[in-house]
Amino acid sequence: MSFQVRLTVEAGEDLLRLFDFVLERELGRDGDLGLPDRALRAIKDGIATLRSSPFTCRKAGQSPFLRELVIPFGNAGYVALFEVADPAHVVVVAVRHQREDDYH
Repeated sequence: MSFQVRLTVEAGEDLLRLFDFVLERELGRDGDLGLPDRALRAIKDGIATLRSSPFTCRKAGQSPFLRELVIPFGNAGYVALFEVADPAHVVVVAVRHQREDDYH
């Protein structure tokens, strides 16, 4: 079975915010300017795995359809909050760095 995966507007804005955060941090310390692109690629690759196996991800509440995908990257990584909307669709509702705590 294959699911179609889409991001909410808010989740898309999260990706932009996370990219900008990493870019600004790296610019401020003359760091690795390729890091924001690699972080975004890791997130997108992680989200792509939801097409085939969303139910392997951990539950994120009482509903068996609301789940979290842990996306490894660097020392911490990211977490995507998503809902299995129906037998054919997954909706990513938020993406945060693992050290953030405000996406539920």
